[in-house]
Amino acid sequence: MRSARRAAGRGFTLSEVLTAIVVVVIVTAIAIPMWRNHQLRVRRSDAIAMLTVLQAEQDRYFGQHARYADAAALVRKPPDGLGLKSRTANGFYDIELRTPDDNLAYSAIARPIAREGDAEDTRCVQFSIDHLGIRRAVDFTGRDRTGDCWR
Repeated sequence: MRSARRAAGRGFTLSEVLTAIVVVVIVTAIAIPMWRNHQLRVRRSDAIAMLTVLQAEQDRYFGQHARYADAAALVRKPPDGLGLKSRTANGFYDIELRTPDDNLAYSAIARPIAREGDAEDTRCVQFSIDHLGIRRAVDFTGRDRTGDCWR
């Protein structure tokens, strides 16, 4: 009988349970926004990495052909193309390559792919780089966010 009373007295009090719940809520309130920001940075780095590789491949292509590769040459294998994909390595962005008729310039644009369940990145909606190495990024209103996004 004594051991039964001792076992019953070992439970949690209401204040201990409420304290534990409050701690869990506070930790969750801090962790979720931090995790979301981490995911956005990972996605953004996917676009930046691809545009950086594309820039290097365009420089190589220009050295061999005295012109930049056009959109059709993006996926063709070297030496006739860049040998890249039209989607970033982790699949978060589509890549668009624009060139004028003379192919003496280019602009590469990375746009996010909408996925169900993913939070939208409204701060860095579009990344771009051109033949001069000028990097740009804009938010959902079209406002320049280059300094925030190209890190």
